[in-house]
Amino acid sequence: MGAPWNAGSAVARARAAAAAGRTEQEARRLSGAEGPAPRRELALLLAVSGRWDEVPPLLSEQVRTGADDLAWVADVINTALERGDFRFAEGWASLLARLRWGASSDPADRAALPLSVPKLRHDIDQLRHLRHLGVLGAEYGPVADAYQAVYERLLAEGPETREPLDSEANRHLAATYNRLLHVRDTPRVARALSGRWDPVAVEERYLADEPGVVYVDDFLTEEALDGLYRFCLESTVWFGNRYSHGRLGALMQDGFVCPLLLQIAEELRDALPRLIGDRHPLRQMWGFKCGPEVPADVTTHADFAAVNVNFWVTPDSANTDEQSGGLVVHNVDAPLSWGFDTYNGRQDLIRPFLQRHQARSVTIPYRQNRAVIFNSDLFHASDAIRFRPGYENLRINVTMLYGDRAKDPHHPRLSGPEAAAAVPAWRSAAFKRVRARR
Repeated sequence: MGAPWNAGSAVARARAAAAAGRTEQEARRLSGAEGPAPRRELALLLAVSGRWDEVPPLLSEQVRTGADDLAWVADVINTALERGDFRFAEGWASLLARLRWGASSDPADRAALPLSVPKLRHDIDQLRHLRHLGVLGAEYGPVADAYQAVYERLLAEGPETREPLDSEANRHLAATYNRLLHVRDTPRVARALSGRWDPVAVEERYLADEPGVVYVDDFLTEEALDGLYRFCLESTVWFGNRYSHGRLGALMQDGFVCPLLLQIAEELRDALPRLIGDRHPLRQMWGFKCGPEVPADVTTHADFAAVNVNFWVTPDSANTDEQSGGLVVHNVDAPLSWGFDTYNGRQDLIRPFLQRHQARSVTIPYRQNRAVIFNSDLFHASDAIRFRPGYENLRINVTMLYGDRAKDPHHPRLSGPEAAAAVPAWRSAAFKRVRARR
């Protein structure tokens, strides 16, 4: 039996073959080999050679039949991020999303997808928004009407009603529900981070603050902010609806990825060398939509990373309370001995823990194009949200997580010493979650 398949080694072999001009020779050899490993190697070889269009046919049959677990693609994405190859990571994340959620995909777990009232409301509004823009054609008018009928039926049963997609009443939604019907083309721009804030000063403030919390306004250039806002409005990537109070999430490997997002991540690494730099690779990236109303303090949690960059893109005109709608960050961090499921969701343990440590908090109000950069291990939560009704008024935040929470050299363990050592959680909590469909 040979050595276990390793994404980093496989990418290196593919790059070496392409650099030596052996792409065609290696492709022929791998095409004739049996088993999943040669197929993976061939896919990587084609990708590093820029032949992305030839990769999906190699893998789509395995997705359809479940014959080959695509968790290995997550390892490829992570390897690219570890090495700072943002473009390669973006390519594979986009491809993985298309394989799982593309209009022609048929993943085995699609039948388990839940319908919910907030998710249907969002999708109806998004379909109509895209039709208004001319992005989707007239054929989607009846689709929106079909969604509306299911929405009204579930709403009549109660706003918290959830139902599986594969129930007899919902089968007609399967062709479009949680599909990549449209992903807005959102390329890189001349410059993503604006020049109206001083990265050196931000680093100094972050390092001087014991917990590690700082925020900046005018975070992105106007071109980058507009492009990202439109990407969030137009891209049908908001698949995660397991969250309370109607919040919808979108993960990098599920389609929340575009060249502009990875440009922002790359420029942040370079702009903040002491906070991020080469020390802390990008681990995960996501977006959330919510509104018009969400109570305060319903999402208190910590994240698995060392540094959290959270920024907001919806116009300020959507917010009815300029002192609210933002982020609450506590000055207490999650113990390293706590596992992901504990520090990310166990409110019954988190709240008493914060009380015992007499936690104090700082509240950063919502502002469009404001970024909060903080120690990701600190417990934090969204503040009360009171936004205006309407699809374009949904509160949108973007989160980028860098590094591992056990490897933050800048701040003391605020919650005190521990007896138990931490087990890195980001691999299972972030990319390996592609197996746990929402």
